[in-house]
Amino acid sequence: MKQSNRWLVLAAVLGMFAVNPAQAGSISCGVHIIKDSNRSSATKSEVLKKCGKPKSSEGDLWIYSKGGRETEVNFKNGKVQSIH
Repeated sequence: MKQSNRWLVLAAVLGMFAVNPAQAGSISCGVHIIKDSNRSSATKSEVLKKCGKPKSSEGDLWIYSKGGRETEVNFKNGKVQSIH
């Protein structure tokens, strides 16, 4: 394999493991970023104010569609527990 092809393969493999911080454990809503941190989790009303009405919701699971990608926001006791 040529040296240039090795670098291309390496870059592709590393790219598969790269995580965009706005996608893992957070959701970007305009200028606001909602995170699923345990210390300062946003409340349902804060998420609603910053992100607007979700595409769909069922109890403590809200689904947003941003940039062609669906993001699940899970709440527990009225605060963000996880974002996937």
